[in-house]
Amino acid sequence: MSKGTEAPGYIGPYRLLNVVNTSQTRQIWQAINDATGQFVGLKVLLEPYRKNREQIRFLRWEYKVGHRLNHPQIIRMFDYGIHRGIPYLAMEWFSAPNMKTRIRQGLQKIAHLVPKIILQATEAVAYLHQQGWIHRDIKPDNFLVNDQGEVKLIDFALAQRRPGILGRLLGPRSRQIQGTRSYMSPEQIRGELVDERSDLYSLACTLFELVGGRPPFTGSTPQELLNKHLKAPPPPLEAVEKNVTAEFAQLIRRAMAKRPKERPRSVEEFLDELRRIKVFRQTPRPPEVSAGTVVPRSS
Repeated sequence: MSKGTEAPGYIGPYRLLNVVNTSQTRQIWQAINDATGQFVGLKVLLEPYRKNREQIRFLRWEYKVGHRLNHPQIIRMFDYGIHRGIPYLAMEWFSAPNMKTRIRQGLQKIAHLVPKIILQATEAVAYLHQQGWIHRDIKPDNFLVNDQGEVKLIDFALAQRRPGILGRLLGPRSRQIQGTRSYMSPEQIRGELVDERSDLYSLACTLFELVGGRPPFTGSTPQELLNKHLKAPPPPLEAVEKNVTAEFAQLIRRAMAKRPKERPRSVEEFLDELRRIKVFRQTPRPPEVSAGTVVPRSS
């Protein structure tokens, strides 16, 4: 292993088992608390960033936002600390790739579960809003999806408290624009105060990609991509995926309206509409069990 990635054995009470993900600033390990036998996902900062105040603040903030959330579609946050100079965040262990990986690999294996995935992802965001938080980085990378179509929303580093009425009217513009370009709402790009309808826009972009296999907007440069979010009409989802219903395509289009007031008023309202319509004209069939596979018999 390179410097900064060598397994230190234990971090806090957690024994490290194996690395499951590495980014520029951090790693996620599968770990176990020997005292309780509980498996956890342990997010730790890599050596060059262990004294970086911004990265430490992101990790600590993620725990502050997440540790009181209790919903089956949201990853649980258990513990935050610094051990031997290593900042860490312990969270629920959920062995599953993220939605972006699922899309890149092809959704044929779980296409029949896409309506379930859509509902669970939307339920997670709706619950987060009910608890008074705006995620601000809704994207396929931040939903874990297992083979049964169970979903977990992750990563609350950019979350903010939902603004009240006065905040919406008088809140200042943000000097720093944060988020992911392929999924940012027009108001987020402009640095305006955002509410739950900004997350809804990002969620609609995410669901467009889940069903259509690609993001609604792409660009040859970052600025071209942002300009499309600001000015270009949403592409018709039914032109990308012919099996989608007109009702679902229209709902996604409304949720991607440039002006927040033209979208559904909340993710909860969006969810209510989702539950009344079908996603696909013809529900995809589960993949056939290959010959020689043992299928458990019901008792």
